Amino acid sequence: MRVLLLCSAFNGLSQRVHRELSRSGCELLVQLATSDTEMEAAVERFRPNLIICPFLKHKIPDAIWQQLPCLVVHPGIEGDRGPSSLDWAIHQEQPRWGVTLLQANDTMDAGDIWGTQNFPLRPGASKSSLYRREVTTTAVALVKQAIQSFMENDFVPRPLDEARAPGCLLPTMTQKDRAIDWQQDTTAVVLKKLRAADSLPGIREEIGGVTVNLFGGVAAQEFTGTPGAYLVSAGGRICRATVDGAVWLSHAKVAGSFKLPAADVIPPLLDYPVDALPEAPPAVQDIWVEYTDNVAYLFWSFHGGAMSTGQCKALLTQYRELAASDVKVIVLMGGDEFWSNGIHLNTIEAADDPAEESWENINAIDDFVAEVIHTQGKITVSAVRSNAGAGGAMMALASDLVIVRDGVVINPHYQTMGLYGSEYWTYLLPRRVGGEMAKRYTTSCMPVLASEALEDGYADLLFSEDPLAFNRELRDYCTALAAPESVSLLLTEKRERRAEDERIKPLAAYRREELEIMRRTFFDPQAEYHRARKAFVYKQCPKCTPAYLQSALVDFPRELETA
Repeated sequence: MRVLLLCSAFNGLSQRVHRELSRSGCELLVQLATSDTEMEAAVERFRPNLIICPFLKHKIPDAIWQQLPCLVVHPGIEGDRGPSSLDWAIHQEQPRWGVTLLQANDTMDAGDIWGTQNFPLRPGASKSSLYRREVTTTAVALVKQAIQSFMENDFVPRPLDEARAPGCLLPTMTQKDRAIDWQQDTTAVVLKKLRAADSLPGIREEIGGVTVNLFGGVAAQEFTGTPGAYLVSAGGRICRATVDGAVWLSHAKVAGSFKLPAADVIPPLLDYPVDALPEAPPAVQDIWVEYTDNVAYLFWSFHGGAMSTGQCKALLTQYRELAASDVKVIVLMGGDEFWSNGIHLNTIEAADDPAEESWENINAIDDFVAEVIHTQGKITVSAVRSNAGAGGAMMALASDLVIVRDGVVINPHYQTMGLYGSEYWTYLLPRRVGGEMAKRYTTSCMPVLASEALEDGYADLLFSEDPLAFNRELRDYCTALAAPESVSLLLTEKRERRAEDERIKPLAAYRREELEIMRRTFFDPQAEYHRARKAFVYKQCPKCTPAYLQSALVDFPRELETA
């Protein structure tokens, strides 16, 4: 069966759908919604049986939906219509929300229904978090069921009954709807508004005569002040007073620029000083540790999964403390939303010398990876419980064991950013998946589903997709792993394997070879990396579908073709 994925962007949901359908035996082509002409040409060239739109903000040309069934994933309950579905659900404090898979027609979000499924709206969750977790899981289930229904031939979608549907047409949420009244809104209301604007578009305000969009927020229970006043900064965040407390704002973006830590953006725009705390309070610490039964769980929560030079160094410091402690097992947990996506392109772009900052950043993350590889007295585990990419995908392989959560999407490649890559990938990846598969991983530029990663050898274990079940399975496993008899045997095998690998080729040689290539790229003003980085941080839309997506007419089996 030939399925065309029509997407506004090949985002996490689109990637998950792609890999799930590939494993179901579908032949796939990805076409970005760059223009009506390109979309129509893709249909003519590929001649799909069905079109799936996992993430589509553009109108499907009439010539396409009138010719073929086009199934659109809408992140809303049945009858909900409009582009601000999750925004309004959070704003209205809906107890439950859902996903509806509908067939495109001449009215946006009002086509025949192929499936709908609801879920509890997780308390305190931001729009982007709901999208990455509940919406993605539900949408994938609906798409897979729709494929099965389509193949049965006798399935007939049911028309939307607007009179009986629980949802309705809602307008696009505007900045007027989102606006925070710092003189009236409570902390709870401010946080709700920030969660509904998370990722995009943020909440727009004028600060010092400059238009700024605000993002992210957690309660600052230890602070109060004049409503609307900026009180202190810490950990890249800035604390702002509400009528009954305060909130920590995580990021800000000046109009025409890109997101940066709020503490770097806002203070220069103010006409009064904002003191920086010497240490971030617990609410805004992005690195922390939990201990259970001789096991240390090392968490980090970095925005977008990006790791700046300073964050890499802080993570290394914390890891070294654990390596010197009495714990038997160290588990690298990453963040709830992203495990890691490697170096921090936004802070690099904002640096006075992006080439030099790129160099500092890659060396800082390499230092952390090296420390994990060289850890001899502990068992190390990478618990990849959220999506990972580029250097973060390679960093996970530094541990003795890799455990992935079912449904996670991994992008183990660098070439879409014009980079060769480091993080010791030339050592870590081939030793797990073999040379041929390592080549495929790094040159195809395609995502890898968690179940595929297990089959390929990237991962050792696959645990449940449900986050709570995953954490239970992980902690039970790591507790057993920390038993003295298990630790002793594993440490002996680990030392012997590392000594043999070092004899064959010193670890330092892998780093030196990788960084020689990376340095040439970083300090070449004409390198594709600089253009790609700028396009990424400024969210520039591609003008055409990338060649690596266009070439994937038929997904190859997991065993490589050797031609």
